[in-house]
Amino acid sequence: MKYIIILGDGMADEPIKELGNKTPLQVAHKPVIDHLATIGNCGMVNTIPKGFTPGSEIANMAVLGYDVPKVFEGRGSLEAASMGIPIENGEMAMRCNLICIENKRIKNHSAGHISNEEAAELIAFLNEKLATETFRFFPGVSYRHLFKMKGGNKMLQCTPPHDVPGTLFADVMIQSLSDEAASTAKLLNELTLQSQSLLENHPINLKRKAVGKDPANSIWLWSPGYRPDMQTLSQLYGIKSGWVISAVDLIKGIGVYAGLHPIEVEGATGLYNTNYEGKAQAAIEALRSGDFVYLHIEASDEAGHEGDVALKIKTIEYLDNRVVKPIFEEVSRWNEAVTIAILPDHPTPCQLRTHTATPVPFIIYRPDENPDAVQQYDEFSVNQGSYGMLESMEFMKVLLRK
Repeated sequence: MKYIIILGDGMADEPIKELGNKTPLQVAHKPVIDHLATIGNCGMVNTIPKGFTPGSEIANMAVLGYDVPKVFEGRGSLEAASMGIPIENGEMAMRCNLICIENKRIKNHSAGHISNEEAAELIAFLNEKLATETFRFFPGVSYRHLFKMKGGNKMLQCTPPHDVPGTLFADVMIQSLSDEAASTAKLLNELTLQSQSLLENHPINLKRKAVGKDPANSIWLWSPGYRPDMQTLSQLYGIKSGWVISAVDLIKGIGVYAGLHPIEVEGATGLYNTNYEGKAQAAIEALRSGDFVYLHIEASDEAGHEGDVALKIKTIEYLDNRVVKPIFEEVSRWNEAVTIAILPDHPTPCQLRTHTATPVPFIIYRPDENPDAVQQYDEFSVNQGSYGMLESMEFMKVLLRK
C-alpha cells in the first residue's frame, strides 16, 4: 500500500453571510473531492494540542503524527532545515517576516507578497547594516525568512503577525517570559525598530510605493526555538521512503526532520498562482517509486489571511481540478493500491483573517474499504463520518492502520 496526504492549508472556514451562511468548502465546485468523500471514509481531527496556538507548524506536525509537546522547538528551526542552515548547540532560530506597517499598525504579514528577488535584496541590506558575529538574517521565500542568534533565550512571548492585522505594532512586540530572557527580548525589539528606520526609504520600497504596492518596511521576529529532537517517520511508523512537496520552507523543514525528501517544483509560489499541475505530477512520480507523499498546497491559507472569500473558493476549486483529479485518475489505474487522504491543517476563516484551533474535516479513501454515508466534503457533513473525532497524532495512526 502507498499513501498520499493532500493538504490544503487553511482550507476550512466558518459560515459566511455573503455565501448564504455556508463555508467556501460548501460552496466550491469540487466534484472529485466530493466523490472521494462518497467512496471513502470521513471524520474530524483536532490538529492543535492543548496549550498551543493554531500555527501551521503545530498543525502539520500533528497531522504527520508527532507528539508536538515533546518535539516542537519553534518555526525558525524547522525552516532552517529546509534552507540547509544548521542550528548549532547554543543557537536560537526564529521566523523573520518582512511585513508592512502603515500608520504604526500592522497592515499585513507579507509586505504585499513581496517577490523573492526584492526580499533577498532587503535581507542582504539588513545583514550589511545590522548583522554581527552574534546574529544574522537568512533569505527565504517571499516574506518568509530566518533569523539565527547565538546565545538567545527562547523564553519569549511572540505574536505571529498574521494573527494581528490592524493592530498597533508596539502593542504586540516581544516580551520576555523570564528574567534570563529579558536581554534577548530587548535586543530583538531594538532590531525591529532599527529595521523600520533602515527599510522605509530603501530603493526597493520606494519603487513598490510608487506603483501602489505595500512596502516591506519592517521585520517581524517570532516563534523562537533550538534544534528539535525529532524521530523520522521511518522510525515512528515504518515508512520506508517518502517525499514532501511544498512551496513553504516551514513544511519542507518539517519534512526534512521527518526523513522525507523535499521535491522542488518550478513555479511553486505558495499563492493562488502556484504550479498546481507541476505539484500533482511531482507527487505522481514520487509515488511510483516510494511509499509516502506529503503534498502541501498553501494557497487557501493565504486567501484566508487576505479575507478574500472569492479567491479562497477559487483555490479550493483549483485544488480539486488541478491536483486531486489528476492524482486520483492516475493512481486508480495502478496495480498497487494507493490510499488518499485530504484535509486542511487548520481553519483560516476569511472573516477573522487568522488561524483558529477548530477541528478540521478529513477524507481517507482506500480502494479496499467500504465507504461511510458522507456524500460531500465540508466542515459539517463529515461529522457523520465513520472516523468520528480524532485527536492530533491519531490521524497518522488511522491512516497507516497502526
